[in-house]
Amino acid sequence: MIKRGGLLLLTILLSMPIIAQEQPLTLQDLIPGGKTAYRFTPRDIKQLQWYGDTYLYAKGDSLYQGIPEQGEKIALTLSRFNETLETAGLPTLSSLPNFTVPYNATPFLAFGNRQHLIHYDLSKQMVLRDYQPETSWENASLAPEGGYYAFTNDNNVVLLSPEKKILPITNETDKGIVSGQAVHQREFGITKGLFWSPTGKALAFYRMDKRMVTDYPIVDIDTRCAAVKPFKYPMAGMKSHEVTVGVYHLETRETVWLQTGLPKEKYLTNIAWSPDGKHIYIAELNREQNHCRMVRYNAETGAREKVLFEEQNDRYVEPQHPVVFLPEDSTRFIWQSQRDGFNHLYLYDTKGKLLKQLTSGEWVVTDFLGFDRDGTHLYVAATAPLPSSSVRSGDPMQIYAWRINIGNGERFCLNTKHPAVHSATISPSGKYALDRASSPSIPRDIDLIRAKDGKIIKNLLSAPNPYAKYTMPEIVTGTILSADGRTPLNYRLVKPVQFDETKKYPAIVYVYGGPHAQLVTGDWMNGVRGWDLYMAQRGYVVFTVDGRGSANRGFEFESMIHQNLGVKEMEDQLKGVEFLKSLPFVDSNRLGVHGWSYGGFMTTNLMLTYPDLFKAGVAGGPVIDWSKYEIMYGERYMDHPKENPEGYRQADLTLKADRLKGHLLLIHGTADPVVVWQHSLSFLKACIEKETYPDYFVYPGHQHNVTGRDRVHLHEKITRYFDDYLK
Repeated sequence: MIKRGGLLLLTILLSMPIIAQEQPLTLQDLIPGGKTAYRFTPRDIKQLQWYGDTYLYAKGDSLYQGIPEQGEKIALTLSRFNETLETAGLPTLSSLPNFTVPYNATPFLAFGNRQHLIHYDLSKQMVLRDYQPETSWENASLAPEGGYYAFTNDNNVVLLSPEKKILPITNETDKGIVSGQAVHQREFGITKGLFWSPTGKALAFYRMDKRMVTDYPIVDIDTRCAAVKPFKYPMAGMKSHEVTVGVYHLETRETVWLQTGLPKEKYLTNIAWSPDGKHIYIAELNREQNHCRMVRYNAETGAREKVLFEEQNDRYVEPQHPVVFLPEDSTRFIWQSQRDGFNHLYLYDTKGKLLKQLTSGEWVVTDFLGFDRDGTHLYVAATAPLPSSSVRSGDPMQIYAWRINIGNGERFCLNTKHPAVHSATISPSGKYALDRASSPSIPRDIDLIRAKDGKIIKNLLSAPNPYAKYTMPEIVTGTILSADGRTPLNYRLVKPVQFDETKKYPAIVYVYGGPHAQLVTGDWMNGVRGWDLYMAQRGYVVFTVDGRGSANRGFEFESMIHQNLGVKEMEDQLKGVEFLKSLPFVDSNRLGVHGWSYGGFMTTNLMLTYPDLFKAGVAGGPVIDWSKYEIMYGERYMDHPKENPEGYRQADLTLKADRLKGHLLLIHGTADPVVVWQHSLSFLKACIEKETYPDYFVYPGHQHNVTGRDRVHLHEKITRYFDDYLK
């Protein structure tokens, strides 16, 4: 029997408005690969790109076309698209495909669909070509003219003609020889192995002979009996692979080999064609990586014609970008170099004469964006200070797009609407730019800009804050001084959600510390990671500092770690820890450290070198012994083991295994081809010998980074470890 009072209470409760309770963000929300992570990724414009001075983008079931200063219209609908495909006898689509615009001045799209590679004329709304190779193909590259595709099949290069005829270019039967693929472990800016001439009449390609390199075993456990799948991994001090460059000419059906000569163990980087297709330019680097030569080759005969200029440095020289010729000009090109201490642009002629340095100052060019049509201006992204700024040095927290007059060097900033990180895409004529901006408070802002005066023609997107309905932590940025007492370092500090300054919180230092990385940025939420936000919800302070050795601060700042990896980087991380401990809300007795790859090396090193400082650490994919790391990266920063035995010894963490006191979890993917599994296993062996007790976890079959849905599992594992020992 229900009492009258209880019934009244139930009636009142049912009549009250329901107030939604805010749920905390989960790892599925915050980690890439999570089931709901898409909801918390800032909104973007899908497939936004140029053809000519017209931009395209996809929205829903329609493809839109925009003409600057005129307007937009629907260029193609999915239903119309499928009608055309059906007429051509091709499979229809359930949604608009991911497409590219291979010829930036021509309105046709290239996309894949069920083993077909289709070219679609957008203006005529018809299928131009349907490529169906009879074999598997990878690394596909379309010729600038003529309609030929180059691709790789296993270890060989193959051409596919517009008439769908297969033309084998190489016929290597030994699996130790690879053609048409990226070489040198993808260092030195190398991302591909096929290079069409501007006219599409010739194809340059890498050929890598790996037979002299030691086999390294990767074990595949997905077979009934685990199978060894070895790959070639040249470790520091060991024999490296040998690379040559072939040039296949369509008219003669013959391959010419560039006469790159001796020694064979050198790096052939940044391949570029001259506009007339007669010459190939290669930045050749010695194995020691301290001497670079810009060499011109005759593409028809393979002859080594001339060394145009050379660069040397006692630490290292690191070419990252091929030469770029001025529009309609086969006599002058742009070269990027750090020779004056910062990455800048230099104008050369093809005789090797330096005509002028185009950019200069204590800031870096981070990307080359293009030219205007007549070649009087070029466009770059750079950390250069704005003209209105009183400071002379650049700020890596702010990157802008700039137009530079090639004649007099004058700079003009395309978009000063937001102090932010800008990423611009320039139209082929150089008249317009699509500018993507992101700042600590702006998830994403995309403007259509007139390049000559920076006028915003139209705002295409102002993305809302995906966390607007959630209570978020406060993110604080600032600078501390490095261990040398004079260099400011950028830091980021994430405070716990519902922060109470009277409480003491555990703190975790998230570290990378090595070259080519900048963790503290000026874009959305200062580059904070989803896991940092998650830990802030759980009552942690998360701290990151970009110490000496990190990117976008100039050559001296980044290269001072040379020969002594881990030394100056750790000194700067300690300055960060000193700062943390000075904060009244940080519990100095509950400090943790976490990092991956180079950050895994740093985490382990910090735990061993300063055993009383950190209570817990998690090191993912850690480098333990640099003599077991690959040649290209390892010898650049550490030199040959015979030249720097003391540096290698100091950085060998197995020799410090006896110093472990805190709780250290090492995590590794069993199929890691970058930091091979041997690193963490050798550390475990050393700890057993020294009677110290790290914890260990592996991700079977994963490579250097745990990706996909397992990435959520990874971060849950890391979280639980810190909860166990820091809470």
